[in-house]
Amino acid sequence: MFFFLSPARRARSDYVTFPRRRRGFPGDRWALSAEAREMLARRQRNPLQALQRRNQELKLQVDSLLSESRLKGALDASKRRDIYQRCIQLKQAIDENKNALQKLNKADEPAPVGNYNQKKEEEHSLLDKLTHQLQELAVSISRENITEIGAPTEREEDDDSAGEDEEDDDDDDDEEESEESGGEEEETEEEEEEEEKQENESHHQATSKEYIAIGDFTAQQAGDLTFKQGEILLIIEKKPDGWWIAKNAKGSKGLIPRTYVEPYDKEGQDSSEGSEEDVEVGDQTAEGEEVKQRTDSHWSAVRKAISEQINTVDVLTTMGAIPAGFRPSTLFQLLEEGNQFRASYFLQPELTPSQLAFRDLMWDAKTGTIRSRPSRVSFILTLWSCKMIPLPGMSIQVLSRHVRLCLFDGNKVLSNIHTVRATWQPKKPKTWTFSPQVTGILPCLLDGDCFIRSNSSSPDLGILFELGISYIRNSTGERGELSCGWVFLKLFDASGIPIPAKTYELFLNGGTPYEKGVEVDPSISRRAHGSVFHQMMTMRRQPQLLVKLRSLNRRSRDLLSLLPETLIGSMCSIHLLIFYRQILGDVLLKDRMSMQSADLISNPVLATFPKLLEQPDMMDALRSSWAEKESTLKRSEKRDREFLKAMFLLVYHDCVVPLLHSTLLPPFRWAEEETEAARWKVIADFLKQNQENEGALQALLSPDGVHEPFDISEQTYDFLGEIRKNAA
Repeated sequence: MFFFLSPARRARSDYVTFPRRRRGFPGDRWALSAEAREMLARRQRNPLQALQRRNQELKLQVDSLLSESRLKGALDASKRRDIYQRCIQLKQAIDENKNALQKLNKADEPAPVGNYNQKKEEEHSLLDKLTHQLQELAVSISRENITEIGAPTEREEDDDSAGEDEEDDDDDDDEEESEESGGEEEETEEEEEEEEKQENESHHQATSKEYIAIGDFTAQQAGDLTFKQGEILLIIEKKPDGWWIAKNAKGSKGLIPRTYVEPYDKEGQDSSEGSEEDVEVGDQTAEGEEVKQRTDSHWSAVRKAISEQINTVDVLTTMGAIPAGFRPSTLFQLLEEGNQFRASYFLQPELTPSQLAFRDLMWDAKTGTIRSRPSRVSFILTLWSCKMIPLPGMSIQVLSRHVRLCLFDGNKVLSNIHTVRATWQPKKPKTWTFSPQVTGILPCLLDGDCFIRSNSSSPDLGILFELGISYIRNSTGERGELSCGWVFLKLFDASGIPIPAKTYELFLNGGTPYEKGVEVDPSISRRAHGSVFHQMMTMRRQPQLLVKLRSLNRRSRDLLSLLPETLIGSMCSIHLLIFYRQILGDVLLKDRMSMQSADLISNPVLATFPKLLEQPDMMDALRSSWAEKESTLKRSEKRDREFLKAMFLLVYHDCVVPLLHSTLLPPFRWAEEETEAARWKVIADFLKQNQENEGALQALLSPDGVHEPFDISEQTYDFLGEIRKNAA
């Protein structure tokens, strides 16, 4: 038996303790025999163990560097440069260890290693932690304008140092161009002027096309070129990130966004007229490559609706009210098309291809309830937060920040579109957060825990996330829905193996899910060239979404198996959905007199429950009422499934049925704060009266409670009109 010394002790000695070979000689306790040295050498050949040692050495070096930067207070320029250079060297070493860690294989170990994958994951987490520490240190160094080692600064540092390092915009552009070509720092003014003339002549020859500005643009940082609408600009270089180098009539050069200009017709055509019609933002990526037009029904249907809003988005982009990567929300347009992508549609039973039986709703005679249905995909997803989401301008007011998600195969939406509203703090407006668990009176619309089920066999199956805002223009009162970015997370790798259940940091794309290579905000990454650390800091400023995939325990798996094979919803409402499915089974499979009968069924719960999925505050009312009723039940009653269903029906008739058709309840409107507050006041007052009067009978018979005229659809369930028909 042997053991390694502690890290502190190992710093003084690399010896390994072995049993003494001879008694009476204390020095043998620390001596290394030939056998011990051979064993030590053999252990050092273990790839994972060797990597762990290197990681610990890197950790000690990073800790030492952090301590040195803190203890010395205000460091001089040379010391800061030295710390920055050591940061770069340590980052390169960490990257090498990450690459080596990815290549490690359990089969390469000379002896079995317990918890091998867990140890690899721990080492990967350690390297990630060290990387973040170095990033923070590099940012603090950069903020002190220490750029002698060639690391470009961020937007804030550019603004602070513009007056010191650059005399005007021309010098700034000359410096950038000389850096890209590996230029020298010390040049005479005559050489710079002559070089600029030569570059301008070559650019004039290479780029003979002039562009006209379709909107005003104000420089956002040093190096940008300010221009007015109608101004003629000569494009010197078209950068792939969407920011072009241009020159105006006065000879000033700088960066301009490509969405603010269009080709200018020299033959006297007035390009200012109809300029909005000539710009087709949705047809090109950030690199300027054409995107193949989608022919599937989803895209063709939503493209028409988006094209009607594209002019408004162009105007907002031109005004600088929104970043260039914002678009009309694709998933919102699909929701507006009809019922096809709503949860109420996917909650209904599905018919077999023969249209003679239910495909995903079957009766289990042994248990006396519906049969469990396992599916290919079944897990819980937690939305954690969104970081670095660009802020819209002051000309629009944000009514809602939210994430819409659905199952997607890269071409079609394969499930309902589920929406989770985000919260934010004025101190951190670029960070959106979600509630990991919704309990009590918190709305289900804020529930960041979502269940996801799908039985799709597509190898490209994944989750499409779209971050969106609902807004109103202050000048016109026009309302709209914008996408702030999207990302697609594939659920299976190339070999068909599900991706692991862990936290994922997903960087957002701009444009629509049918555009490739568009950035949310090109101004963030347009200066991403330079040192490794500058690229790292740039990535930290990229908009991103943090989500966590969670595997199911036995209880969660049993609950989800009672739901439809394809559905996305909130975990806080799953027990209510299961009640609805069980009642569906009783009515359609157990109690129906004839399986061939297609008559209307008298059942208010089946007729109205799907409406609650489109009115989350009503779902909250039912959830609150049921929680209150359930708290009064005995333990034996909670184990009686039939008794629970009976109690649920009573609660539903006391709570939901009167409210749904009350004239006091305003119609549900998305992201209207006044309407949402008015609805919740009516709901809260009604629930309070029910609690005081032990039921809704008094409220129903009261002359103060006015209800809509009775309609037969409130009472009858037409399952042939509601069920989903299998396309196969």
